[in-house]
Parts: sequence; structure tokens; C-alpha cells
Amino acid sequence: MIKNKFTFLLSFLFGVLTIVSAQKSETLLEKKSVPIFENGEAQVVPGFSDESTWITHDLWVETEFDTDGDDKKDRMHVSVTRPGQTETEGLKLPVIYISSPYFAGVASNLNEIFWDVRHELGATPKERLHPEVVRTGERPYISKSHIQTWVPRGYIVVHSSSPGTGLSQGSPTVGGDNESLAPKAVIDWLCGRAKGYTEPYGKEKVKAYWSTGKVGMTGTSYNGTIPLAAATTGVKGLEAIIPIAPNTSYYHYYRSNGLVRSPGGYLGEDIDVLYDFIHSGDESKRAHNNKVVRDTEMKNGMDRITGDYNEFWAGRDYLNDMEPMKAALLMAHGFNDWNVMPEHSYRIYKAAKDKGLPTQIYYHQNGHGGEPPLTLMNRWFTHYLHGIENGVEEDAKAWIVRENDDKQNPTPYKDYPNPEAAPVTLYLEGGAPEKGGLSTKKKLAQGVETLVDNFSFSGETLAKAENTNHRLLYVTPTLTKDVHLSGIPKISISVASNKAAANLSVWLVSLPWNESKKVKITDNIITRGWADPQNHSSITKSEPLVPGQFYNLTFELMPDDQIIPKGQQIALMIFSSDREFTLLPDPGTELSVDLDVTTLTIPVVGGAEAFKNAIE
Repeated sequence: MIKNKFTFLLSFLFGVLTIVSAQKSETLLEKKSVPIFENGEAQVVPGFSDESTWITHDLWVETEFDTDGDDKKDRMHVSVTRPGQTETEGLKLPVIYISSPYFAGVASNLNEIFWDVRHELGATPKERLHPEVVRTGERPYISKSHIQTWVPRGYIVVHSSSPGTGLSQGSPTVGGDNESLAPKAVIDWLCGRAKGYTEPYGKEKVKAYWSTGKVGMTGTSYNGTIPLAAATTGVKGLEAIIPIAPNTSYYHYYRSNGLVRSPGGYLGEDIDVLYDFIHSGDESKRAHNNKVVRDTEMKNGMDRITGDYNEFWAGRDYLNDMEPMKAALLMAHGFNDWNVMPEHSYRIYKAAKDKGLPTQIYYHQNGHGGEPPLTLMNRWFTHYLHGIENGVEEDAKAWIVRENDDKQNPTPYKDYPNPEAAPVTLYLEGGAPEKGGLSTKKKLAQGVETLVDNFSFSGETLAKAENTNHRLLYVTPTLTKDVHLSGIPKISISVASNKAAANLSVWLVSLPWNESKKVKITDNIITRGWADPQNHSSITKSEPLVPGQFYNLTFELMPDDQIIPKGQQIALMIFSSDREFTLLPDPGTELSVDLDVTTLTIPVVGGAEAFKNAIE
């Protein structure tokens, strides 16, 4: 009896201790910080939000290349910011990674480092100045971008300077292979496959034991190019990228259909100018880098004389490198970005979609930059980095900010271009030097109209002019209903020049031109395009024009998705030198257009029937 009572007492005490122990364990678990998800998105976690507990450290990741000539593999400078729980609780988290050539400063005196564009076509331009970047030096953070957004939501944020910039070794190549292999090395290190060191030339290794091996990349402009560059290597662990206004082809950035063309706002910039602009790396290595990259590879390959597409440019076109890509792609861009133009995003989006990769695209109506709403980015990274099934792959493929809407409020569409859009061909009706017509019906024997090049007049001035011989202008009837354009307009033009070379510029505009103080960026210019008539047969080989002989060219204008309101007219403007973008030869070159064989094709939602209803 006594034994049974003792046994019962022991059992009772053991049960109490077990309950107390379980309660303590449960309390401890409650105190641990882990990612939290609601409505398919990672939420801000209080335990991750205290900046004083964040761990930051710098390291150098070894690559597989040597581009600064010191017979040592280049190492990339990497900065890590992670929640303290990755150290105190052994928590592993996915990584959001941003890489850039800009973190350590750029060249000044911009106007002095550009090429002089004021010369005849085909002439050798005078040499330009080569600046030296004053490096800003070491910093605890390479950059603070994205840290405040993503660390509190349960991510580790990693930054790195690209080759030959900041404290990263090597040489800038502006789109060369090392700018793809450098972020690949960092991702390999995050996944345990590459070596990281505590010092740029040291031997003490450091490992990313806090990484789950799931990496996403994002960034804007050049910083948006690098995620794509990394993805084209097919590196394992790079699950998703969100490039924002990325430069996807340096030929498309500095040339257009054979024509030497500057990015908007940077007249006279070329690939070697950008090289000088970002070359902030080790001063002792710069002479070698300049000799090998800028003064040899770029000088021999960039070809500012003909503007032809060649092996140099092909090697800096990421469309050519898409085969290994596996990462899910959420692309973002502005339709009125005349710096990195919207064709850059669309060409890659289409190729990724054709490969069967998960894709979405976000377009807004403004200029350069502009990331997608946080909810779109959050859902993308939540699914592909945390593995949460949130249905993102069933979401709309295209998100487009309409003309009067906030960038945070895009309209969902099945895809871009709008699947309901169809090409509508418009024919030219003569009217120079005033306005001619654009019609869905072809008129016979329209003949030839001629313009005289004069870069003194801006495109805006030419579009507003009632009468001028410096452009040809063709307009639709006044729209009685809104017309929704979605896709890529295209022009087929038959043109002759009185000289062996000429610029050809084409704008699609909405008239009458809105000059009010409340004018919106979408009010006047619809889209633009440029071409070199010397490349009428091939983008890779130009040939001098025979004065007076007509040549047929077909080329695309920049992608767009825009609703042209009723009361406006859609107008095609053809001119020669574009003072915002092209070389500027002496005025006087004559361009003649054969109206009978020149057409404009526009992508109209609802097709020919919708357009017909809008002009009746």
C-alpha cells in the first residue's frame, strides 16, 4: 500500500514536471522569431525589425576570373545584413541580393567626358576626355537600399560591388562575361559552392551558414541589368529576379537599327564613356584595365563610324545568353523611359516566356526607374524564395499603370501586349510642308515628299509646327472614341537621300500638342524609333547610299501601352537628325519618302473594327 502511494506520488511529480517543461519549451518557441506570411506575403516581424540586433559584415568572394592582370582570381566585395536570429537561434533565411557598379562613386564633369556629336555622319569624332573616379572608400554598408524593406520581413540582404568598382577587384567591362560571372560567384558562395574571405587578399575563410541557398535579385537600371546577367549563367540557387528598367543589350542602348544613337538625356554617351564613369576600383589597376578593356576591346569593337551590329555588341546582348536561364522573372519598366528604352524589358520578357519560365511584367507610364508595387515583389519573392504556395503563378501576367493612375495601382491584364490587340495598317496621304493624312485606305499615285534636315529644331518644335520643310507629318482624323494601343508599332518606309549617309528619326505623337502647365508625360509623345538607311539590307553591314536612290526599311518603334483619348489625332512624324538622340551633321541633307510604299502599323486593342469606329 505504501509502495503504491510512493509510486503514485512519483508519477504525479513527473507529470507536473513534464507539463512545466512543456510550458517552458512552448514559451521559448513563442519567443523565437520566424517568418510570418499573410495573404501570400511575408509580413514585418517585430523580432526582425530591431536594427540594433542586425548583424552586418563585409567579405570578399573569389571568382573564377582574373581581369585586372595581377595573376590572382578577382574577389568581389560583399556586404551582408542579416537578422540577429541567424546567429543566436541558428535561423536560416533566403537572400535578396543587389549588385551595382555605383556604390563607391562615379566620375564627375559629365559634359566633358561625352563624345562630341556635332560632326558629319561617317566622320571620325575628336578624342574625348578620360576622367578618373575618386573612390569614396570603405563603408560598413556598401548600400542601404532594400535593407529596411526586406530584413524585417525575414530575408537576409546582400550587396556587392561589380568588378573593378569600389573594393571589388578586377576590371569593369560594361556587359562583358565577368559581369555575369561575378554575381554568379556570390550566389555560389551563398549556396556553399564558392570561397569567401574576410580580407581582400587574406586566407581566412568565411561561410554563409545562415543562408537557405535560395536567392532573389533585384535592382534598377545597371543594377537591374546584373540580375539578368547572373540569371543567364543558369546558376543554381538564383530562384527569382526582379529587374527594373534593365539594360539588356548595350547595342540597343547605344545604337538603333544601325544608327549611332545616345540614350535620352546623355547626348554623346557611349559604352566607353560608361566604363570611365563607373571605374572606381583599385587605382593601381586602372592603367592595365584601361589599356585592355577601354583602349583595345572597346575602341576596336564599338564602331561609332558605321553603328553596325558586330561580335563586340553581340557579346553584350543578354538575349543571346538566355538558354541556361532558369530564374522566375518579374520585369518592370516605364513606357516613357527614353534612357533605357522599354524595348529592353520586353525582348527579355518575351524570350523568358517563350522558354516556359514563370514570368510577369509591370509597366508604368513614367520615365526611368520605378519598381513594382511592394505587394507584387513580395508575392514573387515569398513564393520563389520561401516556397509559400500563394498562387502567384496564376496571377495576371501583365500589370499596367493606366495614364491617370498611381504607380502603386496597376491594372491587371492577361498579358502584354494585350491579347485583344491586332495590327492596323495605315497609309500616307500627302500634305507637306503642312500635314498629310493617315488612312486605313490606300490612295494611289501619292508620289514623293521631301524634308530638309536641320538639327536646330527639336522634335517637339517640329511636331507643333503648322508649316515646315524640316519634317513630314501625317495625321489620322480626329478620334471620336478612345483608341487603346498595346504592343509595338512598326514602320515600313521607302526613303532616298541626296547624300551617302543620313539619320532617320520617327516619332508617333498625339495632336494637338498639349502645352498646358498640367501636361502629363503621356499627353504628347506616344513612342519613337530611329534607323540608319545605310543598314537597309542588314543590321551587321552598312553600305553608302546612292544619292537619289530609294531604299526600303522596316523597323519597330518602342513598345507602348497607351490610351489615346478622343478629340486627339494620332500623328506620324518623319524627320532626320533628332537633336536629343542622334549625331548632328550640318543642316541641308534631304530625305525623300515614297508615300505609295510607306506604311505605319499600329497595335490597336479591338483591331481594325475598333479603330474604324474611332475615326468615323
